[in-house]
Parts: sequence; structure tokens; C-alpha cells
Amino acid sequence: MHSKKSNIMRILVRAVFGASLIVTSVAFVPRLTAPSRGVVSRGYATTFNRYANRPSHLSMSSIAAEGDRPSGKSFKDRVKSLLPPKNERQKLLPLALMFFCILFNYTILRDTKDVLMVTAPKSGAEVIPFLKTYVNLPTAIAFTGIYAKLTDTMELKNVFYAFVVPFLMFFASFAFFIYPNRALVHPHAFVDSLAAVLPANFAAPLSIIRNWSFALFYVMAEMWGSMVASLLFWGFANEVTTVDEAKKYYPLFGLGANVALIFSGQYVKWVSNLRGTLAPGVDAWAVSLQYLMGAVLASGGVLIAAYKYMQDKIVSKNKEMSAMKKLPIKKKVKMSMADSAKFLVSSSYIRNLATLVISYGMCINIVEVSWKAKLKQAFPDPNSYSAFMGNFSSATGAVTLIMMLLGRTIFEKFGWRAAAMVTPTMIGVTGLAFFATNIWSGAMAPVAAMFGVTPLILAVLLGAAQNILSKSAKYSLFDPCKEMAYIPLDQESKTKGKAAVDVVGNPLGKSGGALIQQFLIFGVGSLAAATPYLAGILAVLVFFWFKAANSLSVQFEDAMRATPEA
Repeated sequence: MHSKKSNIMRILVRAVFGASLIVTSVAFVPRLTAPSRGVVSRGYATTFNRYANRPSHLSMSSIAAEGDRPSGKSFKDRVKSLLPPKNERQKLLPLALMFFCILFNYTILRDTKDVLMVTAPKSGAEVIPFLKTYVNLPTAIAFTGIYAKLTDTMELKNVFYAFVVPFLMFFASFAFFIYPNRALVHPHAFVDSLAAVLPANFAAPLSIIRNWSFALFYVMAEMWGSMVASLLFWGFANEVTTVDEAKKYYPLFGLGANVALIFSGQYVKWVSNLRGTLAPGVDAWAVSLQYLMGAVLASGGVLIAAYKYMQDKIVSKNKEMSAMKKLPIKKKVKMSMADSAKFLVSSSYIRNLATLVISYGMCINIVEVSWKAKLKQAFPDPNSYSAFMGNFSSATGAVTLIMMLLGRTIFEKFGWRAAAMVTPTMIGVTGLAFFATNIWSGAMAPVAAMFGVTPLILAVLLGAAQNILSKSAKYSLFDPCKEMAYIPLDQESKTKGKAAVDVVGNPLGKSGGALIQQFLIFGVGSLAAATPYLAGILAVLVFFWFKAANSLSVQFEDAMRATPEA
């Protein structure tokens, strides 16, 4: 059994790296053959030259060029010349540590929420579309309203604490109080009585009610990614970095963070294997949850400490930022949710950003739910499911590390537009390949036999490769592209626009994908029967994603030229 799992992981790694080489070459061949075409290429060359000529912002290329000159410098001096300046290191290292902790927690929370809901009593992957539509989306809208209210009534630095601390308190209370008493708080008898009189189509919504605390954990884990990673961290990073620094270091922020993916994935796997060493009669999963949430609490403590260091040592003592704080600032206009929606609709720039985020959420959801349904068929036992997800997270971290190293070169050599095109290309190619494997599963049997696996395992591995490549492209290129696009905007567009796009846009994308799946399931009878339609919808979404990215690249360059101080 162990050798079989090892073979599966070797096949997965080979498939991931092979696909990454193919997709990366497909994404960049047009740019290599015609690097000088388009407004964006010329704009990026102008932008980089403009920033490179500034004495206050040293680019890595200029530093390296200085090191190559025959100035008699020692090897040690040349190595030091390649490092960022001290004032940039003081910001880079704490920000990287913060991102490390956030993604360490999110990996554990993401793997745990899937195990809880997919393996819960009378539940499965089919419940996920209903969760994202009827629970996750309303919660995201509520969190957006709370965030908008807090930014109007509190200092931004205190808003961070106001969100992170309650998150950590909930995850601790779930592991140590709610889950051990789940038999008391879950209304199994009541839901069974409802199931006896309702049609079978209500099985998924009833499962959410039956396992309501698991559903709440699922949503809170999703909100950690939306609120803490997307909104709070990147919003803070945008406040303390310039566009020049962002171009150099945003792709590198994820290096340490994706080491966290590797470590957290192996930690999840270690905890999964630990269950087998417990005495009979012990609730192994309850013990595992306590280990997992204990790690989340410890990492959250480091996150808060790093943020406090940034506030005390960097933000408050930065003379330039302190001078900016003393300038008269126009009082922000408080906007209702309806006014915020009108504001976003009126801005084509924000609409394009929202299209990118919504497209990513819909595409990922369309493929991911189908993959998790296959995953449960292959690994019905929670221990095996969790161990696979641990390996999956570690593989995601390893591939993302490679993509992070490539990300900086991609930004500098090919520009914002090319970097923004990688993620939709990756998702489109690998997603359609996964659906093709499901549609023509019979024809894939000989291919599966060549690798010594069943067609089901082959589909699971292809789906895992699709998710790994998509997430690595998101962390290394999609997120930095999105965050760079906010920097030239005015403060109101940054704050309220980012809140609406990140916290509502991402869940809206996932909920949109979930609604599509729900309609197809009711229309054709099952998720498997809906596969051909899902493949066609995925292709259409990727087309509009490309269109929005092209439009936004031109707008971003125009905004950069209009704000040379950014």
C-alpha cells in the first residue's frame, strides 16, 4: 500500500512539472516572438526605466550591473550588493513573515474544512456549491459591511487586530469546545424528520443544517483567506510599499509563504498519521483537530507580533510616512453598500479587477468541486483523505516556489500583461484536460494502465495537478498583478474598491460557479452528467478573463504614467 501511494505521488509530481513546462511555454511564446508590440510592452519599458533612474529606488538589475563592473570589489561585497537596501529589508522580511504565517494557517484551515464537510455524516462534495452560495456569499457581504464600518470608525492598524483576534478565538473554541460536543449541538434527529418528508434534492442543504458547526468552520476558513490574506495583508502591504518595491518584491513575498505550504502540508500529514498511534476508543479526529488548531494559534501569535513590529518600528518611525500623516487629508465620505456598488460600477478599472477575481473564483470552483467528488471516491476514509491533502498542499508549495522564482523575471522581462495572462492560461489548459479525462474515461483506461493506476486515480491526479498549477499561478503571479493594480488608485478606490472586489468578488465568483453547478445538477441529474457543459462554461469564462486582463493592462499603464510618485 505504501509503495502504491509512493507511485501515485511520483506520478503526480511528474505530471505537475511536465504540465507547468508546457503551459508556461504556451503562455510566453507570443511574447517572445513579438516583445515590442502593444502599448503595455512600451509602457512597461518606460515605467521600469523611469523607476530605475530614480536615485531613491534601486532596481535589482542596476545593482547587479554595478556588481559586474571591474571595480575591484571582493566577492563578499558583490554578494552584499545583490541584497536589497537596508530600508527595504526592514519592510520585506516582516511582510514575508506575515504572509508565511497567514498561508501556513490557511493551508491547515483549507485542508481541515474539506475533510470536515466532505466526510461529515450524510454529506459529500456536492454540498460545497450550496455552502458557497447560501452561506459563504452572505457571510462575505456581512464581513465587507463590517470592514467598511470599522475603517470609518477605527484606525486601520486596529482594524487588523479587530479581525485577526476573533478568527483565532473561533478556531480554538471549535477544536476544544464545539467539536467535542458536536453530538449535542448537531440536530440529527430533527434533520432526519425533515429528510423523510422533503424530496431527495434537498439532501445537500439538509446536510448543511445537520452539520452546521462544520459549515461554520468551513465559512470561517474561507473568510480567513478572503479577509486576512487578500484584504488585510495586501492592503497593509500596499500602504507601506511603493510600486517600484512592489515590482521587485511582491513576487518574492510568497517564497517564504510557500515554504509554509510545504511545512503545513507535511504537518497535516503527520497529524493524520498520528491518529493511528492512539489508543482504541480515543476520538482520533478530535485529537487531530486540537493539534491542527494549536498550530494555527501559534502561527497567529507570530503574525500579530510581526504586524506590531511593523507598526512600531517601520510605520510610526518612517519619516516620509509620518510627514504624510501630518498633511491635511480630506475626510472620507461614508458610503452605504448601494453607494459603494454604484461607485464600483462607474469605474471600468475596478470592473476589470472584479472580472479577474470573479473569473478566477468561478473557474476554480467549477473544476475543484468535480475533483473533490472524485477524491472522495478514491479516498473515502478521513485519514487517507487528509493525508492526501497534506501531500497536495506540500506539492502546491514546492511548485509555487518555482513559480515565485520565475515571477520576478516574468514581470521584468515581459511586463504586467504577460504575468496576468499566465493564470487563465494555466487554468484553461489543465481544467479542460481534467474534464476531457472524465468525459472520455473509457478511452483513458489504457493510459491509466501505463502508469499502473486506475482511471479514477488518474482523474484524481490530473485534478490535483490542475489545482496545484492554478494555485501556484495565483500565489506567484495573479495576486501580485492584482495588488499592483491597486497602488496607483486614490485612497477611496483602494479601500472601498479593494474591500468589495476581494471580499465580495471572490466569493461571488465561487458562488456563481456553485449556482451553475446547482442548475446543471437539477437539469441533467448529476455532477458527472454535467461535465461536458462545465467544460464549455470554463472555456467561455477564460475568454472573458483574457479580455478583462488585456483591458486592465492598458488602464494600469495609463494610471502609472499619471502618478509618477507611486
